[in-house]
Amino acid sequence: MYRLCCNSEHMGDAMPKTSTVHARIEPDLKNEAEELFRESGLSATQAITLFYKQVQMRKGLPFDVIIPNKATRKTFEDTDAGRNLAVCENAEDMFDKLRV
Repeated sequence: MYRLCCNSEHMGDAMPKTSTVHARIEPDLKNEAEELFRESGLSATQAITLFYKQVQMRKGLPFDVIIPNKATRKTFEDTDAGRNLAVCENAEDMFDKLRV
């Protein structure tokens, strides 16, 4: 397990924290994320501050955001509905069906 140190001294944060962020988020997502933060030694405030710092330093999101194209969205819809599935017995069968 990794412990991250995140306080104003280490983050170069000379200004007092006076802004508040309000966000609506799914309770399960919030709980799971906050548990992961705790395991890393972070509070939710520290994790959000780290995210904002990364956005500031990178001048954008610190990860790629990819919007699925029409074909990918259709594939997701089909598989979620159980349509057009290929059932494979093992890896060799899968590669045969994929013609790889």
